[in-house]
Amino acid sequence: MPPRPHISGRNGKVRGVLTGLAVSTHDKVIIADDDVRYDSDALAAVLAALDRYDVVRPQNYFLSLPWHAVCDTARTLLNRVSGGDWPGTLGVRRRALLDGYDADVLFENLELENTVIANGGRALVAYDVYVGRRAPTTKQFWSQRVRQAYDEFARPHRLAAALAVVPAVGMSMAGRRYKALLVAAILCMVGAEAGRRKAGGHRYFPALASVAAPVWVLERGLCAWIALLLKVGFGGVRYGEARIAKAASAVKELRARRP
Repeated sequence: MPPRPHISGRNGKVRGVLTGLAVSTHDKVIIADDDVRYDSDALAAVLAALDRYDVVRPQNYFLSLPWHAVCDTARTLLNRVSGGDWPGTLGVRRRALLDGYDADVLFENLELENTVIANGGRALVAYDVYVGRRAPTTKQFWSQRVRQAYDEFARPHRLAAALAVVPAVGMSMAGRRYKALLVAAILCMVGAEAGRRKAGGHRYFPALASVAAPVWVLERGLCAWIALLLKVGFGGVRYGEARIAKAASAVKELRARRP
């Protein structure tokens, strides 16, 4: 069904979710992108976790592995050792979002989870619940690079780390400190492999994705600078038909807005 016309906001995905929440009748709700493919075990695990938590974040894995999906899996693995990956699906208690959430932000899953927490809810990163996802086309993959880097404006420490990558690599190359670059690349691969092995992830994620981790880190570093240019020079990044300036709101900010 189309988003309800009275629900405003630049992020069409959020308007769709808010429409679904408005017409749903069950308290336990699964939100998923159209490329997500649950099996019965994963669905049951998320619904069971919603007995104890208000928002549940499972972990996506790609059902097929073209080269770009392997690179993107490296992102998933590194995220799994630093707070959990952000998948294309969440489980949420409808009552935790009765007042909705901001439809003018880019990083909509983070905004949703932070809103639930600000409302007093509990969040779970379900590291051991794996939900399949169809790999994007190569065109879709490239179109997501800068947008995903822009998300990190909601997490300034991660943005700062990404922005530091290109200068660090450049200075190391200029100073011919190739051993330092090799050590950094190995550390990226070790971190990704730790994420792959966490909670049985090796059954779903290919070992090659750990090897690709340095490539993803460099790509994110380059895209972070493009995202910064878009933020400063153009006031935001294009998403669908709109330009969105804000990535997401912090929990502290959301709590301050509450009456």
